[in-house]
Order: sequence, then C-alpha cells, then structure tokens
Amino acid sequence: MAKAILFDSTKCTACRGCQVACKQWNNLEADETVNTGTYENPPDLSPRTWLKMRFNEVEDDGKLAWLFTRRACMHCTEAGCVKVCPTGAVYHHEEGFVAYNKDICSGCGYCVDACPFDVPRMVGSSLTGKKKMEKCVFCADRVTNDQKPACVKTCPTGALVYGDRNEMIGLADQRIDKLAGQGVDARLYGKDELSGLHVLYVLAHSPKDYKLPVNPEVSPSVTLWQDILKIMGYAAVGAVAGGLLLNYMVARARMVKEKEGK
Repeated sequence: MAKAILFDSTKCTACRGCQVACKQWNNLEADETVNTGTYENPPDLSPRTWLKMRFNEVEDDGKLAWLFTRRACMHCTEAGCVKVCPTGAVYHHEEGFVAYNKDICSGCGYCVDACPFDVPRMVGSSLTGKKKMEKCVFCADRVTNDQKPACVKTCPTGALVYGDRNEMIGLADQRIDKLAGQGVDARLYGKDELSGLHVLYVLAHSPKDYKLPVNPEVSPSVTLWQDILKIMGYAAVGAVAGGLLLNYMVARARMVKEKEGK
C-alpha cells in the first residue's frame, strides 16, 4: 500500500520542530549560519539539512501574509532522480517513496539536474571518489517498522499527517471543503503532479506563492542523454564481447592448426 505525508499549510505555525526532529533522528549536524533578520534558518537545504521550512511573504487582500512551505524530497512517482541514477542507488520503495542506498551512490550528480524541486544536495569531492548525494529518505527505518516519520511525529499542530496515500487524499479533500466553508480557496498539490507525489500539500494560495513549480516536470533533455549513454554503453559492451569472441576463435583455430601439424 502506497504511503504519503500530508502537509497542511493552513495549520503550520513554522515552529520548525520537524526540522529538529529530522536532524535528531538522522544524526545530521547543524549548519553554521548567520542571522539575516528572518526566522527562516538555515537559508536552504544542504547535505546536513534534509528538511526546512521556507517563509514566503505575499499580499493577501491588501494585507501581508506569511506562507509556510515544507522543503524536502517530494517522493515523486515519476521521479527524475530514479530515472537517471546509473547505479540504482535512488529507487522506488514498494510503499511508493523514493528510497536511497548511499553505499552504491557514485556521486555523479545526475539526480541534482533531474529534480524539478531542486532537492538533492551533493557532498564530498569527485577527486577522492567519496562524493555522495543527500536527501530526505522518508524515515524508511521508521515507516517500515510501523512508525511515523520523525517530522510527522513531532508536529504539534497536526499540520503533518502520515498514512496510506488514498486516505491522505481523502483527508485533504475534507480539509479543503472545510476551508471553503470559511471562505478560503484551498487546493491539493501533489495528487496528480508527476503521476502523484508522496508528499501532498493543502495550499491556501497558488503553488507559485509558495515557490512551488505550478506544473513540475522532468526535462526530457535530462533523461534523453541518459538513454543515449545507455545505448552507447550497450554498444560498447557488445563490441567488447564481439572482440573477445573473435579473439577466442582466432586462438582456437591456431591451437587446432598446431595440433594438426604435430
């Protein structure tokens, strides 16, 4: 059964407890930052920050409104990172989320280019061969043991909920209907985007106001050259195999000739 996290932006207070819980559970060190005059901190995702709350200021009926956005891996069904990963380090778990085996990551960085949400972050050096990608892994060690993701468990307002994806869509629809009764034109983001996200959003404004792509897509140019490289790779393997076969046939013919000459 596919799982999902539902984030209700109308219930979020940006306490950032989810950020702390993510770091604590995954043993992620703090990023050294400076005070820039905003509660939003750190400024962006990093190899040591897999989840952060983004603060967006917009005008709402002539008044200033703060919109809070959860920034982390969206666990797409049509996941560009999965499509381009040459080693299979990034893959779909049977419960739908995008899992990650860091041990076999080659550090190529293709996933960074393929993500329409600008989520994966790289750490290390290609020169040392220790370059790796980092991102939210959906607390796979927790959810596969019937526990909620750490961010969901710590949320004090119920802005984060976890469960079967279809149930989360149902909860979102109920919430949107309730908000409509309060005069709020809310919508569900993630139900159909990229064939369905496993992090769903209830938004009270347009996705653009939350700095989310309105129509996220994996650029064909990103995956096209990967397909070409695969074809070239298969061709190279075929050429090597053909060369080995030819070498074997020549060597065998020589051996037969030598035996006949004796």
